[in-house]
Amino acid sequence: MAASDTVLKPDFEAPRRHFIFSDEHEQLRESIRAFAIRELAPHADEWEETTFPDWVFRRMGELGFLGLDKPEEYGGQGGDYYTSLVLAEELVHANSGGLAMGIAVHTDMAMPPILAFGTEEQKREWVVPAIRGEKILCLGITEPDAGSDVAGIRTRAVRDGDEYVINGSKTYITNGHRADAIVLVTRTDPDAGYDGFTLFLVPMDLPGVIREKRLEKLGMHASDTALLAFQDVRVPASAVLGEVGKGFYHIMWELQGERLIGAAGCVAGAQRCFALTLAYAKERVAFGRPIGRFQVIRHKFAEMATKIESARQMVYTTAWRFANGEYPVREISMAKLHAARVAVEVADECIQIHGGAGYMREYGVERIWRDMRLNRIGAGTDEIMLDVIGRSYGL
Repeated sequence: MAASDTVLKPDFEAPRRHFIFSDEHEQLRESIRAFAIRELAPHADEWEETTFPDWVFRRMGELGFLGLDKPEEYGGQGGDYYTSLVLAEELVHANSGGLAMGIAVHTDMAMPPILAFGTEEQKREWVVPAIRGEKILCLGITEPDAGSDVAGIRTRAVRDGDEYVINGSKTYITNGHRADAIVLVTRTDPDAGYDGFTLFLVPMDLPGVIREKRLEKLGMHASDTALLAFQDVRVPASAVLGEVGKGFYHIMWELQGERLIGAAGCVAGAQRCFALTLAYAKERVAFGRPIGRFQVIRHKFAEMATKIESARQMVYTTAWRFANGEYPVREISMAKLHAARVAVEVADECIQIHGGAGYMREYGVERIWRDMRLNRIGAGTDEIMLDVIGRSYGL
């Protein structure tokens, strides 16, 4: 045997798998990717103009993709937390950030608090059909005058006998125009501070629920985003989700899972943009050679790859801690902040590498940038994440 045969050499093309993923996760990954490429991606351009249709929920319900980590007793697949990460990562192959966000709101933002805090009746009424894709869910936190300042929420729910009367408005509500029910954050005691909030599970067809306006956005065009009004909406006391007065704490818990899933989607989106641009850089010729052969471009890819990998490892390690029963708010905030920033930086650099082509819709990278930009705002702005992290050190 030649001495050179015993030398360990790097294989940069070898498939890599993080320790949190098993063979089953990889099989699931392949199934979701094949579905996204075959059944969703061909419609991506159309849905940018029209928003994606409700049949996507039903189809994903049929395939079992809406309840991957949800209990089997409610129709879910009973998988672990990592299955939801796989879904968030592989939906990037639908080439539609708005679609991925609409699904994530349904599966990872609205459904978890119902499962965690809901009564058996609420779970049967809403989670079971939601997992089948027959009912669509949304989450109502942000208001015209209360975004990052959740404590500034003004939507009121006032007790009236065996009912509550809800008045107020919500904005930037993903799935708001199509949803059958909303997990609604309200104020039930204006003098109780953080102990004065309560969640309600409100059917969207009740009298007084008004879907006022379909909002126009920079990106995420395939998702519907609503301005909602609630005018003397009457719900029974059984519509309370969790405990009266504990809504703020319930929603803060929900936000942790939402931020981690969002971070995973950011990493996958950045990787997708990187891959598309790498292929372009190997084919596009300037000054007699592929542009990827120029040091300035090669170094751009090296920088992007390093940032993506740092975000990926942060997300996966934090997900491992979360899945093993920890509540690592500081690290989740760091992962969300870092992954969102990296995704936007990578998308911007990929546009630059494409040059004028990157500014054109046909190449797709401009859409990735527009869709990714929301991640530095939604589910907690960069500034809020920085404050959470800073305060965790006693500052």
